[in-house]
Amino acid sequence: MKTLWIVAGTVLTLNLPFGYWRSQVKRFSTQWFLAVHIPVPFVIALRILSGLGWRFITFPVMIGAFFTGQLLGGLIQHFYDKNRALLKQKNDRT
Repeated sequence: MKTLWIVAGTVLTLNLPFGYWRSQVKRFSTQWFLAVHIPVPFVIALRILSGLGWRFITFPVMIGAFFTGQLLGGLIQHFYDKNRALLKQKNDRT
């Protein structure tokens, strides 16, 4: 069970940059499709290399980690752009 959570944390972390990328491109474009699907072979490799296997109970955890990583990556990008705009606006005033 410990292995499941370690792999899920790795999957979440792996998806952060892809979620960041996904949030910057047009929805359902080629780049969006790539940002969502490029991590999938890495997740499959992690499952195999960790010996996690394909038990049904692991799917909700792994899918949740995958999409949480995508979501958090997009939120990081959103807040980064927002803060960058605020800093620019602040610098323009001075």
